[in-house]
Amino acid sequence: MIDIQDKNICPTLEEMGQYIRNSVFLEFCSEIKRLYQCKEKIEFSSCSWEKGWNLKLKKGGKTLCTVYPREHYFTVMIVVGRNEQKFVETILPECTPQLQEIYHQTKEGNGQRWLMIDLEDRDDLYEDILCLIEIRRNV
Repeated sequence: MIDIQDKNICPTLEEMGQYIRNSVFLEFCSEIKRLYQCKEKIEFSSCSWEKGWNLKLKKGGKTLCTVYPREHYFTVMIVVGRNEQKFVETILPECTPQLQEIYHQTKEGNGQRWLMIDLEDRDDLYEDILCLIEIRRNV
């Protein structure tokens, strides 16, 4: 088992999956890579707010989302900037109440909201995340 806090040992995507122990993680990564032909980059964050290894899924230098491994689930961070905001707010009423609550409770700073969405199942929230990533990719 990997130590997600040990910056000396970079885990592989498969090791992250073993750490999370939830098949939705590898499904999610595969789907995003397939849809957007994006690159994965495993990075260590020394930030006191979210210290440890994470996975960035990038396309053309733009981070589509950052994934933080947890035990049995993972957190997807999606930045909604000024350019994406009107598109996200257009679809928000059709999204799950959970995503709506996350969006409204996330404070805006410098014209951005950093949405932290815990994902455990392939459910409606999973689909909401795909919609947000689609907006992020196309704006």
